[in-house]
Amino acid sequence: MGDTAKTNEQAPKKSFVKGLKAEFRKISWPDKETLFKQSTAVVIISIILGLLITAIDFCIQFGVDKLLQIG
Repeated sequence: MGDTAKTNEQAPKKSFVKGLKAEFRKISWPDKETLFKQSTAVVIISIILGLLITAIDFCIQFGVDKLLQIG
């Protein structure tokens, strides 16, 4: 069972860097217009979700305050 030959446990750094460069060349970068549109969408959605969470928080806080006043 333990008679297997030891293999190279760690790949040399040069092959890692070469592999990294090869993978980096495969990346398809968006153009400026697409990047701007997607960034704008992310910012707008983040603001909308922030406002929605704030509104829900205020409603829950108002409801809890009313329940505590009753008791």
